[in-house]
Amino acid sequence: MKWVEPIGCQVDLQNGLMQNSSGHYQKHLNDLAGLYADEDAYKALLSQIGNAVVYEVTEWRPPARSSDMIFGLTRMIPGRVGKEFFLTRGHIHAIADRPEVYYGQRGEGLMLMESPDGETRIIEIKPQTVCYVPPYWIHRSVNTGNDDLVMLFAYPSDAGQDYDIISRSGGMRKRVMADAQRGWFLEDNPAWQPRSTEQVQQLLTEVI
Repeated sequence: MKWVEPIGCQVDLQNGLMQNSSGHYQKHLNDLAGLYADEDAYKALLSQIGNAVVYEVTEWRPPARSSDMIFGLTRMIPGRVGKEFFLTRGHIHAIADRPEVYYGQRGEGLMLMESPDGETRIIEIKPQTVCYVPPYWIHRSVNTGNDDLVMLFAYPSDAGQDYDIISRSGGMRKRVMADAQRGWFLEDNPAWQPRSTEQVQQLLTEVI
């Protein structure tokens, strides 16, 4: 029998990269159009740093096996668009009952999570924080600190990602905004549209 080979991957905390990765991708500010509330602030920042990398991922993907797992490292730079912190696109897993685990390595941030029926949860992430994202939760990383936010992640290899679930609802229900007193606060997103009972039920039944 041909066994999948074990692998060791060294984490480079200074650069926020994982060695021995099988994949590496970057998201620039100009890839994140439509995610931020203040469109004028986004355009102004885009004219200054348009090609800057906001976040990047190095990951290891195994051969196609539903029982295996994907793991890797994500690094997001600090910054704001208007009063809104830099963030990732966010997703729910395409097979929605698959969970994910994040482990804070460097910096400060949070995981913004939303249930299909619109409940919001926050886990603040610092070095040595383990964040468990349960099945069915939409999730997005936000860098609320002044340094790179670096996190290890792992999830089932058949999970996939559905990024459009957020745009179909007009964004996530809450936005993470900068606050001089306590660092950050949640603000309602007036463009958010609740999912119908039928849409929620479809997510619960579309599993294998």
